[in-house]
Amino acid sequence: MPKIKTNRGAAKRFRKTGTGKIRRNKAYTSHILTSKTTKRKRNLRQGTTVNKSDERNIGQLIPYL
Repeated sequence: MPKIKTNRGAAKRFRKTGTGKIRRNKAYTSHILTSKTTKRKRNLRQGTTVNKSDERNIGQLIPYL
């Protein structure tokens, strides 16, 4: 049985926690930051976990991470 290739795009965007959950960075932090409040930009800096419904699909993209 051959090994599964890791999706390199997903490997750069997601990482697994110690308990096996998948972490991600929040979107909307790239440009047009002047119209966003300081509080909103500060909260966007913090990472969060992937939704439970997406966890299985992303887990298949990064099987060995």
